[in-house]
Amino acid sequence: MSEQLPLISHLLELRDRLLRAIASVFVVFACMAYWSTDIYHYVAQPLLQVMPDASSMIATDVAAPFFAPFKLTLVLAFFIAIPYVLYQMWAFIAPGLYRHERKLLVPLLVSSTLLFYCGMAFAYYVVFPVIFGFFTSVAPEGVQVATDISSYLSFVLKLFFAFGLAFEVPVAVVLLCKAGVTHPDDLAQKRPYIIVGAFVVGMLLTPPDVISQSLLAVPVLILFEGGLIASRIITKSDAQRKAAEGAESGD
Repeated sequence: MSEQLPLISHLLELRDRLLRAIASVFVVFACMAYWSTDIYHYVAQPLLQVMPDASSMIATDVAAPFFAPFKLTLVLAFFIAIPYVLYQMWAFIAPGLYRHERKLLVPLLVSSTLLFYCGMAFAYYVVFPVIFGFFTSVAPEGVQVATDISSYLSFVLKLFFAFGLAFEVPVAVVLLCKAGVTHPDDLAQKRPYIIVGAFVVGMLLTPPDVISQSLLAVPVLILFEGGLIASRIITKSDAQRKAAEGAESGD
């Protein structure tokens, strides 16, 4: 019975933190819902700016003009609430971590959030203008470019998630090295395979064109090198800390 009480208390705490995280998303959504159409118009700008003068976006579904902006706003609310959601996750697992692990976890959570935002910003400001300009320019003669708003939303959300997750590569590298799964030197030796893997991932996560694949693969490789540098620093720091602890225990 005594073993069940801590388990129940942990489950209750997990429930409370999940409810707080979900509530934060809906609070942000409620604050932005009034401007949902403006938000959609802003996200659609990369396509609207390169579309021919005589064309515009269309809605093939009767309810799409209403639901598409709200769907985008809800997803954006989740993106904005990510720091608070990660904080709830950190607050739940922090009591079970050692002090040096807590010191590492906080920078990882902050950096993963910032990298996710950077990936989305890179997709919006760099990737979207390039690929939409390319797609609209290669339309066959006699074909009018008129993208459905729901199809456009699905397309950009997929790319937002793809680039946001791809920019988490440095965090993944650090975690793998920290957990002892691999070593920075081993990853450096496998660099040719990682280069091929980056382009394969770009092929799977982006539209089937070389431009989109390259725009995802190249930043991933740069971030991988950054993750290697950070992993070497952390690995060296851990080795020095263990040596110091061993010297103290020997004394």
